[in-house]
Amino acid sequence: MCIAILWILCPCTLLAVLSGLVSTAYITQQQEDLERKVNNLDLNEVVIDVQNYLKHLKNGSISDDRNFNSDFQLFDPSTNMPGHRYMGTGLSTMVDLLQLGKVAYEFENSVFGATSCTFCKAAFMFLKFYMDRDMELVEVVSDGKMLCKGIMVVSLRVCIGLVHMFSKEVMMVVKRSSHTPEQMCGFMFGEACENPHNPDHEWTPLVPPTGSHPSNRSARSSERGSISILHLSDTHWDPLYRVGSNAECGEPLCCREDSGEVKSKMDRAGYWGDFRKCDTPLRTIEAMYRHIAATHPTLDMIYWTGDLPAHDIWNQTKEGNKEVVRATAQQLRKFFPEVPVYPALGNHESVPVDSFPPPSVSAEVASMSWLYSTLAEEWGHWLGEAHSWSVTHGAYYSLNVAPGLRVISLNMNYCMNKNFWLLLNSTDPADELQWLVYELQLSEFKGEKVHILGHIPPGHVDCVKVWSSNFHRIINRYSSTVSAQFYGHTHTDEFQLFYSEPHHIPSNVAYIAPSVTPYYGLNPSFRLYTVSAMGELLDHHTWIMDLEQANNNPFLEPEWHLLYSAKASYQMSSLSPLSWQKVVDRLQTDREVFDMFYKHYYSGSKTRPPCDPVCRYRLVCNLVSARSHSVKETCKGVSVGGTM
Repeated sequence: MCIAILWILCPCTLLAVLSGLVSTAYITQQQEDLERKVNNLDLNEVVIDVQNYLKHLKNGSISDDRNFNSDFQLFDPSTNMPGHRYMGTGLSTMVDLLQLGKVAYEFENSVFGATSCTFCKAAFMFLKFYMDRDMELVEVVSDGKMLCKGIMVVSLRVCIGLVHMFSKEVMMVVKRSSHTPEQMCGFMFGEACENPHNPDHEWTPLVPPTGSHPSNRSARSSERGSISILHLSDTHWDPLYRVGSNAECGEPLCCREDSGEVKSKMDRAGYWGDFRKCDTPLRTIEAMYRHIAATHPTLDMIYWTGDLPAHDIWNQTKEGNKEVVRATAQQLRKFFPEVPVYPALGNHESVPVDSFPPPSVSAEVASMSWLYSTLAEEWGHWLGEAHSWSVTHGAYYSLNVAPGLRVISLNMNYCMNKNFWLLLNSTDPADELQWLVYELQLSEFKGEKVHILGHIPPGHVDCVKVWSSNFHRIINRYSSTVSAQFYGHTHTDEFQLFYSEPHHIPSNVAYIAPSVTPYYGLNPSFRLYTVSAMGELLDHHTWIMDLEQANNNPFLEPEWHLLYSAKASYQMSSLSPLSWQKVVDRLQTDREVFDMFYKHYYSGSKTRPPCDPVCRYRLVCNLVSARSHSVKETCKGVSVGGTM
């Protein structure tokens, strides 16, 4: 149950916490040895270890064990925990690696490996142990809360909150699933688990063959009659942010009144936000909106790509998140009353986070009506009532926003790998991709250009392989219709290139905007696109607030300044897929260009970590990987030298 709680019930939050315990300096030989030990464990023995440990927790043996090991071992932290002698070799090894943060490192850097897969399988095995014995949910929750107290990996309140938040849903999914732990983890983590074959998760939407249709991309790229589009993503508004509170609380979200004692002046939360694990205060969001309204008064539309609530996912309620959706929509209407907003749904809007049961799940079991009805109401101010059916059905829509230009907003949570409901049935959730084909086919007939909006980028590891692969196929079929795509989720400034087959020619670009929230180590950011009248991107400009400078002058309105123009900084003749491929080529050979890209990637933040050749390879690889969990194919041509 320990592994289940710390991994399956709360993977993102746990790993965010653990990352604060370690630095990359800890990726040493000792840690690598531990990783090998974990990957060689007999997971059945680990399950037995956890059961035995629970018995000792229940009979009071561990409560009497208060003799800490005076010979504290940095790379064996469990030896300094009360009750470590009762853990057993398997559980002790798992806890050691969790506390060293290897799994956290993999999650935070999107480099899932065998260790992540091993932890996942151990978690599902333990949950299966409960299912096989017909144990009730109340017993699972009770054991989980007991382990929260027995194994000190995350704070007690976070651990117990996550047990309450996730246990019912996860247990329902595992109980209804006929798949093995290997199959479930293979579906969720793809390449990290070596992409095991699972026919239950193989499906393809019907896509018409390519027809004959005119394509005048270059001729349409004219500055005349251009459109100005604001892209906002990942605001993560925290209504409970408090200046001067503890920014080093050791939890997934700090800078709140209840974040604990402030032990030094350096630990105090800044006035306009903080580089540590803290979300965005309202004053910063409103300052950004004031700046945009004053400096860019000719906006034609706003793309708003989700993730509105803060990161306190162990302590959220459906009513609370609905209120955040309403309040953030009202903020936009207040500052931009005449500008239409086209939203997309983020993974943080749901409770629990990442949980989006598709319509194929019985409403008696789980339903998204509580959220989707709220979206239909708030989004309806901009979309109109005609689109409420698709929003309430699956939180997606298609809308003609200008002559010859259509916006299609997708619910990317139906590809989210931590959306446990997909383990039951991943076949085109809410019929979204088949609907997308229908909409794109109509646009092709009409000669429209299409902008696709979403939250999770389709090539990101958080998007399951089968959905990503099918989406990639659709984009390649309609590459002359889809002129650009817009996402968020990563909080960093990047893009993903699509390639046509079989000649591997760049065919489309997904733009991933940096976040408004500084969470974490970032400057608050927004982006402006200049688009031709027919939807072709002409340039984009990214603006930031220097958070350090703003916090040094808390009573002055913060300054926002232009970080860069894509065309000017990368010396691009256009923003075509081929031009972006040339940028990718230069990033592999020109250190100066890469350093500039890396500065942009972290929104100009001075807190950005150094980037060694492994880091550079990973970042470049991400740029050419619009198909998730396929890097062996997508990155086989990437080469980054040690010195460049």
